[in-house]
Amino acid sequence: MKKILILFFFLQTSVYSQNLERAYFAGGCFWCMEESFEKKNGVTEVISGYSGGTISNPTYEEVTYGNTGHFEVIEVIYDKNKTNFKDLLDHFWINIDPFDQYGQFCDKGYSYRSVAFYQNQEQKNFIENSIMALEEKFNKKIVTYVREFDRFYKAEAIHQDYYREKFLNYLRYKKACGRERILNRIWNK
Repeated sequence: MKKILILFFFLQTSVYSQNLERAYFAGGCFWCMEESFEKKNGVTEVISGYSGGTISNPTYEEVTYGNTGHFEVIEVIYDKNKTNFKDLLDHFWINIDPFDQYGQFCDKGYSYRSVAFYQNQEQKNFIENSIMALEEKFNKKIVTYVREFDRFYKAEAIHQDYYREKFLNYLRYKKACGRERILNRIWNK
């Protein structure tokens, strides 16, 4: 009986893991992006980290204050039977200010710029087509970077699930940045 249960668990885990995909987005503060994407149907996990730069295993201080070329990025792990890259991309847009060339909300600087990363030509096409549609809708230039994904580095433990672990600090930060107010103004939420 024990062997049957172990085999059943292994098969379930194996099947489940085959349905998982990953997507990568930078939208300023990774705490805020993590909160938003973890509420999205079909998303199983969101991890805060760094990507897009030139050094291996960067720290928060190096990314924020150095010249690493990295952005604050989230890794979105999702069940492809429940959602897809295009749906996640649509969710990404309504959680950023795609017109801010200096960062996002109160976080300014290169590491806080918005980026949609692609892993294949299909994803790149989705991103480019959505940019054209948004530029037509708003009659304004989208300044979000489009980058080929290379490597993701998980951020320090203090940054994982920050919005839950340090809830009151997070709420104060988010309100002070005006993130929701600006998003409501752009996207009429």
